[in-house]
Amino acid sequence: MSNYANLPVPTPEGGLNRYLQEIRKFPLLEPEEEYMLAKRWVEDQDTEAAHRMVTSHLRLAAKIAMGYRGYGLPQAEVISEANVGLMQAVKRFDPERGFRLATYAMWWIRASIQEYILRSWSLVKLGTTSAQKKLFFNLRKAKARIGALEDGDMRPENVKRIAHDLGVTETEVISMNRRLSGGDASLNATVGQEGEGTMQWQDWLEDESADQAGDYEARDELEARRELLSVAMDVLNDRERDILTQRRLSDETITLEDLSSQYDVSRERIRQIEVRAFEKLQERMRELAAERGMAPAA
Repeated sequence: MSNYANLPVPTPEGGLNRYLQEIRKFPLLEPEEEYMLAKRWVEDQDTEAAHRMVTSHLRLAAKIAMGYRGYGLPQAEVISEANVGLMQAVKRFDPERGFRLATYAMWWIRASIQEYILRSWSLVKLGTTSAQKKLFFNLRKAKARIGALEDGDMRPENVKRIAHDLGVTETEVISMNRRLSGGDASLNATVGQEGEGTMQWQDWLEDESADQAGDYEARDELEARRELLSVAMDVLNDRERDILTQRRLSDETITLEDLSSQYDVSRERIRQIEVRAFEKLQERMRELAAERGMAPAA
């Protein structure tokens, strides 16, 4: 990935407004064009193809990054982290899965930004559990929702309600509220770069359309389903497991023709085994999900 990462791409360090203007010059890709570029990257490691996929999605990365403006970090750095996530998405994108790069890249972009925020804020060095991350990204929104806008410590009834709503302890709510209210980055501090005017951090509160809690809940669910998948794979025999893994679960998907040569059977037979194995796996995962009280996978 480092080869195409060295190709010229505008960076936000030169000024945010100029950067946003520059990235609008890159055209969006039509579905067929995106598919062919992705194929060139996957099959031939064509760096120019990967570069075009990255640059055509820089606006998406910037738009997502703008939803994380309330955390006291330089916007240019947040956008840079979003671009790192975008590059990781392009590196792993499989055009044969049937969805667009933008849909796949959104996860990598958000994950990259959130990890950067959590690394950077000394306020939340202790906040490494899923519940604490959820609290960090949602406390201000929860306070606003119930009208708990007072400075300093919140009233006990508000603490209790937020703790219940976010699934954390009252002590965690109090601790995080104190850190967010009077820690490293005051929401009343004046910010702004030369030529861009000044404003207060409280004016840069997170975009209501960005659901960071939902992202972390999705990550937790993803990890749970990965564990479920690992257990469910035991329902398959060795050949089914190998074929399904190589066809649907690997970063580099093998062709039916290659597998037919490997197992000395027809391509159609490989396809049948793959379909049957996938059906068995889905059925077993539904059973396991029901046993564990999880919602069935879509």
